[in-house]
Amino acid sequence: MVLGLGDSILCGPDEGAFGVPPRAWPQWLAEVLDLPFHRVAAAGALTPWMASELAPRVRAGTAIACVHVGTNDVRSMAWDPAAFSGALSEILAVCAARAERTCVATVPLDLGRPRAGAKVAECNAIVRRVAAGAGAAVVAIDDLRGWRLFFPDAVHPTALGQLEIADRAAAALGLEARPSALAGPVRGLRADLRYGLGRQVAHLARDWRRRAVERRALSQPSTTP
Repeated sequence: MVLGLGDSILCGPDEGAFGVPPRAWPQWLAEVLDLPFHRVAAAGALTPWMASELAPRVRAGTAIACVHVGTNDVRSMAWDPAAFSGALSEILAVCAARAERTCVATVPLDLGRPRAGAKVAECNAIVRRVAAGAGAAVVAIDDLRGWRLFFPDAVHPTALGQLEIADRAAAALGLEARPSALAGPVRGLRADLRYGLGRQVAHLARDWRRRAVERRALSQPSTTP
């Protein structure tokens, strides 16, 4: 069994892109290894909550535990490096005890609109340090960016982005097979135009509306006495 533990990233995209069907990246690993997939993920979850609520659901006998956390932590105004480090240590300890192998993803440096900033590099340093202590492989996606791989919020990977992370996870784990060999993504100008004009424009308009609502909310005077 392959486990996916995390936030909305591991809930996966709702739609395909570039000929790639919608899958969360650990699910691609399960498919390429011909293993069942077990997801314990919650949109908007912070890592301390996942340590207390999701980690206990990791099943003994798991072949590979895939962890993707930190996105919501670094986007929060209340970013707490110590709390994040402690919670990630708890999660990876549980995975080490119940899974044969564990991998944990970093966070893209170009995260969020508006951008999360320098907190992301601090988060990734913690991920690498804690992973080394727990014997977990690191799926490095610090450099991942761009409209083909991410929706306009620069947080959630498209189906193609999830596939790219899956390939990097397979490499980090030393697997011979690559998920992209299963999916066969469509490349080229025609594919770019079809997705860019057909879907990404609509997503961008929706994200602009989200940002406008957030700006208005921030500009409202506080009613707290």
